[in-house]
Amino acid sequence: MMSETTPSARVRHWLAETERHPDSAVAHFNLGLAYTCQGHVNSAEAAYRRALELDPSLVEAWVNLGGVLLLKWDFRGAVEAIERALALRDDLVIAHYNRGQAYLYLGDAERVVESNRRVVELAPDHAAGRYFLAVGLLACGRVEEARRELSQAMALGHRPAPEFLQALERAERQARPVGLMDLSPRNDSGDESR
Repeated sequence: MMSETTPSARVRHWLAETERHPDSAVAHFNLGLAYTCQGHVNSAEAAYRRALELDPSLVEAWVNLGGVLLLKWDFRGAVEAIERALALRDDLVIAHYNRGQAYLYLGDAERVVESNRRVVELAPDHAAGRYFLAVGLLACGRVEEARRELSQAMALGHRPAPEFLQALERAERQARPVGLMDLSPRNDSGDESR
């Protein structure tokens, strides 16, 4: 049992555990968690991958690997890892949500809708899931549905990006689809913010 609970102490503890038990998928998974908490995404990725080499059925490791790959802006890799998690267990809200985020950055509006529709099926009060469902719907030209989902997201406390509201108003006036990139926040220079 760990006497210290600082992020550095957790890394030291789980490194020692992986040395004592090199074939323990759980030890490598927990090392990945410790690295993730410290923001060491490359080390976390390596630990999750090792855990999955040892136990490919460790669904949590697939989910967390997908999350780390999102942080590294490896959206295709994130989708692949998340799909592996969902093949094992389809009721994971975070997996569907993260897959939707990856598809958002890949510019696949239909898959953004599909992923976030599943989020709100599993968790109807998931405000961000409803918001990104609205984003995807708007990008697909389904303006009325987008407005309904946005209203529900806002009722749940989500604050939409001003760019999204402007794009929705434009689409309602023009009755035309809006691209995903039209909906992303921009900084003062006009470049997309990250």
